[in-house]
Amino acid sequence: MPTRRQEKVARVVKEAVSDAIANHLNDPRIEGFVSVTRVEMAADLRNADVFLSIFGKDDAAQNRTFQAIIHAKSRIQSHVARKSSSKFCPVLHLYKDEKLKKTLETMKLIEKAVNKPEKKDPDITVDTRPDSAPNTPGMI
Repeated sequence: MPTRRQEKVARVVKEAVSDAIANHLNDPRIEGFVSVTRVEMAADLRNADVFLSIFGKDDAAQNRTFQAIIHAKSRIQSHVARKSSSKFCPVLHLYKDEKLKKTLETMKLIEKAVNKPEKKDPDITVDTRPDSAPNTPGMI
């Protein structure tokens, strides 16, 4: 479980990386929507694992965007250093976060299954009248 200090530094890093990608990178390869989903700090606060969720037209565009962000890692790192008030700036390790993408795919499958019309068996009839009582022997 992360300490309070790790959580605070992770929050600062997440905001700084998000700001750097959204406002300070002018690479034409970055297209679509990039979101920093989470940041995990090492115990010594010297390393930060940054997880990015990238939404684009297709997988090739998403890979180009991720490569452009990797290429601009030093600029992102310097932006984090300017925003951070700590003695050391953590070294950023960037990863693609596929969890959100998989969650969205699962939600689409659930929605598709719910909206799929059911095949009804013509031999089974169900009484759906609200005033109908079950016919059980011995009940008055």
